[in-house]
Amino acid sequence: MLNYSNMPLDRGSNARKDPTWVDAKKTADSLWLLVKGNHTLFANSSPEVVYLAYQQVAHLDLTQAILLGSNKQDNAVFALDVTELEESLLATIVGDAKFADIRQYGTQVALEDGSNAALARGLCYWHATHSFCGRCGTKNHLVEGGHSRLCDNAACMHQTFPRTDPAVIMVVTKTFSDGIERCLLGRQATWPKGLYSSLAGFVDPGETLEQTVIREVKEEAGITVEKAEYIASQPWPFPSSIMLGFIATASSDEISTEQDELEDARWFSRQELAQFKDWQHEGEHLKLPRADSISRYLIEYWRTQIEG
Repeated sequence: MLNYSNMPLDRGSNARKDPTWVDAKKTADSLWLLVKGNHTLFANSSPEVVYLAYQQVAHLDLTQAILLGSNKQDNAVFALDVTELEESLLATIVGDAKFADIRQYGTQVALEDGSNAALARGLCYWHATHSFCGRCGTKNHLVEGGHSRLCDNAACMHQTFPRTDPAVIMVVTKTFSDGIERCLLGRQATWPKGLYSSLAGFVDPGETLEQTVIREVKEEAGITVEKAEYIASQPWPFPSSIMLGFIATASSDEISTEQDELEDARWFSRQELAQFKDWQHEGEHLKLPRADSISRYLIEYWRTQIEG
């Protein structure tokens, strides 16, 4: 199971349209995920997501709380952005827990908790950056339990929803004249030394996913793709993407990189990939991308297949 893709809550998509129902979920048995900037709350000495009890946050302004959903015990789980809260007050609430980027822990975080925390972060970011109507410029407000915003201007009443930016990510493969199948990985100049990853890019308007795969590989590496097979997807709310993973088959192998796209791209065999270090290793060893990413998932998916 891919990280951030196992959100276990019942979203209550229809019920949350009723604000009275949403407010009624803010009860003593509700659970609260706090978000501060790009960070969520973790235990001080372990990669454990911290859920606060309602009693710990009841004295705060909860009108901007986001209902993530209800767990199997029917406890409502809310996200609350505390970025603007005074540090002294925040310290009394969180105790010895700490705010951290969930990606700092990656695969160490329980899948369901990590999915909840990532969703909380993504929705809080969207609300923080979309407080005005995109149509008329008037202030808007949170509705539907935090899954939409509605313009305050009675003559406009434009309703907007959290954005999700689709991006394709692909492991490109080709069998060479020596009979060995290799995959194409690239790196950007700003990445840690030795780190190579799958190619990726955002979907353009009016473009199919397969067309995006073909275009991005050609633009980034000069390689022609003849076929693209969908494998899996992963929410990536850092800040607002959905990653759509493919294994692509190339009909050419001569690499030509554009410096504004990639610093380098290379073909690697399965045997070569087996010698790569993990992404956080220091030094200039060749490294695989972070283990919580779909990029790593796709590489391992291909690497562990029996060649031929």
